[in-house]
Amino acid sequence: MTTATARISRPGRNAATPSLNARQRERSLAWARRAPLLPALVFLILVTQLPFLATLVISFMNWNSLSPDKTAFAGLENYATVLTDPDLRQAIFTTILLTVSVVLISLLIGLGLALLLDKKFIGRGLARTLLIAPFLVVPVAAALIWKHALLNPTYGLINGILTWVWSLFGSTAAPQLDLLSQAPMMAVVLSLVWQWTPFMMLILLAGLQSRPMDTVEAAQMDGATPWGIFRHLTLPHLRQYLELGGLLGAIYIVQNFDAVFTLTAGGLGTANLPYAIYQTFYFANEYGLASAAGVVVVIGTIIVATFALRTVFSLFKKEAAR
Repeated sequence: MTTATARISRPGRNAATPSLNARQRERSLAWARRAPLLPALVFLILVTQLPFLATLVISFMNWNSLSPDKTAFAGLENYATVLTDPDLRQAIFTTILLTVSVVLISLLIGLGLALLLDKKFIGRGLARTLLIAPFLVVPVAAALIWKHALLNPTYGLINGILTWVWSLFGSTAAPQLDLLSQAPMMAVVLSLVWQWTPFMMLILLAGLQSRPMDTVEAAQMDGATPWGIFRHLTLPHLRQYLELGGLLGAIYIVQNFDAVFTLTAGGLGTANLPYAIYQTFYFANEYGLASAAGVVVVIGTIIVATFALRTVFSLFKKEAAR
């Protein structure tokens, strides 16, 4: 009886063994594929996560380099200061205002340019290359171009054009703009819009070129107007691309430091949160408070990035379903 039972049970064991071996082989192959990436992953963790962990620890401390003997654990006091201090609260408001303004204006202009470049015309490739060029300029160089070559009240291009236009009508009293002192926030917004509009244009142009043209052609044959096609077909199709451009742009503009530092040095109400962190760390020497403000920026960026990743994944699923 025991022998018969053993004989009967052996085939079950033998049938399970190949599946077990197959799973082990799959796991070894998966590890073999991932193993070359492990050094890069370890390096990424060391370079990014350890400094952030140190910043997180410092954010809970009352640490001023001018009074090192008074360093102590502060709990959530630094975070409360970030949200209640008038200067830091103003920096948060400026960051939100700057981000929303630049993203919305860049999206609108980028949408218009994408619609133009979606049409066939002579020199479209050259026009596309020229329009992309501002996005390829180093941020500090872009800010310097706007500060000295365009917005300078003495020798800037904008005032030079105004003087030339007024001279055509025999006038020597052309208006001379000084946006850097009269409207500094507008100057920062203009420089960032100039740099980020090509990015929005590229995303929206990719969306336009992925439209199902058979639907558009059917609508044209049915007598739909260009505005009707744009409103009911093009704009709904571009919704996710608009969201993606807005979210990705917000991630980078929230952290912008170059334009504010170069154009206005944070003066006249243009200091955003990254610049306020710079001032708190290097001038006030408040390491704990600056770290807490930095953590707030990282948390805000992660929240926006989460929505951006969801939009990207939904686009990938949409393309894969076609």
